[in-house]
This record gives sequence, structure tokens and C-alpha cells, in this order.
Amino acid sequence: MSSNAAPTRRLNTAKAMVEAIAREMERDEDVFVMGEDVGAYGGIFSSTTGLLERFGPQRVMDTPISETGFIGAAIGAATEGMRPIVELMFVDFFGVCMDQIYNHMAKIHYESGGNVKVPLVLTTAVGGGYSDGAQHSQCLWGTFAHLPGLKVVVPSNPADAAGLMTAAIRDDNPVVFMFHKGVQGLPWMAKNRRSIGPVPEGEHVVPIGKAAVAREGRDVSIVTLSLSVHHALDVAEELAAEGVDVEVLDLRSLVPLDTEAILATVAKTGRLVIVDEDYQSFGLSGEIAARIVEHDTGLLTVPIQRVANPDVPIPYARALEYAALPTPARIKAAVLKAVAR
Repeated sequence: MSSNAAPTRRLNTAKAMVEAIAREMERDEDVFVMGEDVGAYGGIFSSTTGLLERFGPQRVMDTPISETGFIGAAIGAATEGMRPIVELMFVDFFGVCMDQIYNHMAKIHYESGGNVKVPLVLTTAVGGGYSDGAQHSQCLWGTFAHLPGLKVVVPSNPADAAGLMTAAIRDDNPVVFMFHKGVQGLPWMAKNRRSIGPVPEGEHVVPIGKAAVAREGRDVSIVTLSLSVHHALDVAEELAAEGVDVEVLDLRSLVPLDTEAILATVAKTGRLVIVDEDYQSFGLSGEIAARIVEHDTGLLTVPIQRVANPDVPIPYARALEYAALPTPARIKAAVLKAVAR
């Protein structure tokens, strides 16, 4: 560590999120948290653990099971100058409150001619792999990215979760903060070794809209986000022993999408595998492909490979679920096809 680097601690992603929220609550009394089980329970994926004891029930509020009600209340608070963090327990539940999210949260600033701001962070758990069934296992970040007026961030590791949370809370625009259960680092869930990592102490902000190169490589690029970053890195390490050098780009944000970073990695390797734990059709993988060919049809030396969820509800049965998810085995096969191995 250089002398100018901030000291770090090793935290899991859930703890990193909580620390960022707590720091902003201390810094700004207008920041508060509300949602189902965010108080005494601490969030079912530990996204708010300890905040109630630290800040009290006036600033950490458990709500009834009425997503339309409490998200609507948070939007109203934001338009009046507060900075709410409101949790939608599973992203799959967005259907019961989509009017509040899309017709109010996303549009008020535009419809007011820019006179009314909505500085709100909507946090939500995403992702499969835990036999939670079709109504608790989706990612759906492509759905939210498709709707103008919302910023969408999806961290893959503890440091980015902390830095992006801080940036989201401070942003005057509505931000959807989507955390995958598999990167939270919780002991009661299947976790991976990268879900616990170094997090800078003190001020730490990751700018929304800037991708990060998680691994340098020269032969083929994997562009991905969230838990799939971990899978891609595992595949890259395995393939390095076979003489295939894989670059991994962690998008970190869908809106804004770092098109320059995508073009840069594709220009470097000439081969692209897009990995997305959202549905394949009409989603992120197609958007990335379109932006590349709109910029330069000659960047790619071989066709793009896409590894995404097929267009079916996420199965409950473990074997069927893992057949649908973008597993390391599917990612490896796509990379080998891209490099003609």
C-alpha cells in the first residue's frame, strides 16, 4: 500500500453497505431509512444491520407490507428535501409498486421542468441460485435501465458497494441500488471468497457511470456485472493455466453505462463475451452489442457470445435453476468458443 492510500479493513459487502449508509446518516440528518424489516431485523440480507440501534426509530423505520405505500411516502419525502433510502425487499416485488417507481420517482423531475428533485435511493436484492423460485430470483436490472429517469447501480464487491452507496445517497437523482444476494458475504448463504474484501476507511466514493477493469487480459473480453464478475474471474484464473488471457470488465452501473470502457476492452482483444444474469432478450446484452456496432463494426474479429438467463421464469428445482443461470461452466464454454478452442 502506498503512503497516500487510505487504510482499509476487510468487510463483507453487507457490512460495507451499512457503513456507507451510517456515515451518510451521520453527515446529513436528512438521510433516513425505511422499508420492510429494515429495523430490528436489520434487513433480511443484512443491508441495514445495526442502524436502528444507532439512529433510532425516527430515522430507521419498519413499514407495513405495502410497497406502494412506503415507496410513495419515500418519494414524497424526497420531493420535500429529505434523502430517503427505501428498501424493496426483493426486486421481483416491483410489480406492486411500479406506478410509484416509474410514474412518480422516475418522472417528477422531468415533469416539473427540472424544478423538483427526487434524491431517493431504492435498494433491492436481486439474483438466483438459492432455490427461491420464480418470484424471488430475478435480477431485472435491464427493466429498470430501460426506464428513463432512473440511475441504476449494481456493485460486485464490498469496496464498490460502499463507494456506490455513498455516491447514490449524495446524488440528487433517483438511484436504484441493486445488490445480489450472492455477493453479500452472509454466512448462512453460499458465498464466494471475493464477497469479503478490503474497504477504505473514511471518505470513499465510487462515481456512478464508471466501469472498472477487474482483470487485465489480451485474448478475449468478458463484460459483466454483479455476481457474474466473480464467476468471470474464476473462469479467467482457470483459463490462464490453459494459455487463454481473459480481460474482465465490471460495469458497476447500467445507467449511466460506461460505453467508452466497453469499446476500449473490445478494441483491445477483438473478442467479446457478455455475461448477464438477467433475461437475454431485449436486455443489457443486446444493448451492449448494439452500442459496439453503432460505434465501429470492425472492432470484433469474431461474433459476440452472450451468456444470459434464457427467457423462462427462474426454476425452483436446483438442477433446473443452475441450467438457466450464467454459471462458470457456461461462461467458460463461451470464452473457449470465442477464442476457437
